[in-house]
Parts: sequence; C-alpha cells; structure tokens
Amino acid sequence: MEDKNRSPIKDYRDLVVWQEAMDLAVAVYGLASGFPDSERFGLSTQIRRAAVSVPSNIAEGFGRASRPSFIQFLRIAQGSLKELETQLELARLLDFGSQELPGQLLADCERLGKRLVTLVRSLQK
Repeated sequence: MEDKNRSPIKDYRDLVVWQEAMDLAVAVYGLASGFPDSERFGLSTQIRRAAVSVPSNIAEGFGRASRPSFIQFLRIAQGSLKELETQLELARLLDFGSQELPGQLLADCERLGKRLVTLVRSLQK
C-alpha cells in the first residue's frame, strides 16, 4: 500500500486515518475526564470506548493483511465513529464540558469520517 504524497505504508501507524483517530481518542479522553462523577460508569465510559474503537478497528483491519477484511474493519470503525458522534452530541446537549469542545470534536469526527470513506473507496477499486 502506498500513499501518493508519502512514503510506502508499511504499518497501520503510517495511515493518516489511524493517526487522526488516535488524536481524536486522546481529545475525547480529555473531554470525558471533565464529566460529572455521576457519569463515571455512564456516558464517560461509553464515549471513551467508542473513541478507542475507531483506531483499534483500523489497526486490526490492517493487521489482517487482506483487503476485504481491512475494508470490513474500516466500516466497523465508521460505525464506531457514528456512535462517538452521537455521544458527543449528547454530551453537548447535557452541557458536559465546554460547549466548544464537543462541537470541535464533532467537526473532527466529520473530517475523519470523510477520510475513512475515501480510503474504503480507494481500496475497493
């Protein structure tokens, strides 16, 4: 696998989608750490799991060394990203954290989602 503007992709860590998904997960952990204590086993846990699931599925799919499997895991990552978007929207509606942070993270999710779609389409060619 090779990126037109970069050196050959030898590992999932070389994928921009994985790098951005990791950055998003770190930011989500930061947001969730500010949730009320009553959410420790509620939305805080769910939002973190969804955020971790995105880069994890990208990595797992890459590790399968099969194009169809990789595409399947990228689609699972897309589903986890939609789950995360829903949870971020709920956090915003519940006023957990600053209003700006969930909104920014939602924009990051949208950008990452577009990258995932582009990657899936390129792998299907």
